[in-house]
Amino acid sequence: MSSTSEPIRLEDRIRDIQDFPQKGVLFKDITPMLQDGPYFRAAIERLAAHYAGADIQAVVGVESRGFIFGAPLAYLLNCGFVPVRKFGKLPAETINIEYALEYGTNIVEVHKDAIKPGQRVLIVDDLLATGGTVEAAIELVEKLGGHIAGVAFLVELSFLKGREHLKDHDVFALIKY
Repeated sequence: MSSTSEPIRLEDRIRDIQDFPQKGVLFKDITPMLQDGPYFRAAIERLAAHYAGADIQAVVGVESRGFIFGAPLAYLLNCGFVPVRKFGKLPAETINIEYALEYGTNIVEVHKDAIKPGQRVLIVDDLLATGGTVEAAIELVEKLGGHIAGVAFLVELSFLKGREHLKDHDVFALIKY
């Protein structure tokens, strides 16, 4: 457990895992930060502080780790939370989009009634790598008539240039590598 009297550097609770999920990849593991209450709280509060006064009306969390940050962030911003899920996981009528992965494709979806036209939406995920999943979430929100007020991440892997794919949007990350 961390001491709350010391300055909280979120990077101190992110560990590197070599060769995960495959050889040659250096994985940024956020679970030590999630397990440390003061650090997890600091991350959520810093995200909320960045968007205080931005009139966010809904927070969209991208499956699955976007849920971890999106739900408490929506709570602090006093707005609703909307999950963007993998295909086939939502029970009501949905819209979906297929997007490219490094080796293949994936499909994400959102309930058709989750976003109201003109609603100011913040999209949240744990990590910005290449930006493909978040691009898909943006497209879903825009198809429903939502306005993207921002896109937020705990971690950005700058060397993968995901921000370039999101250049038409306000992108914020607490930690950059």
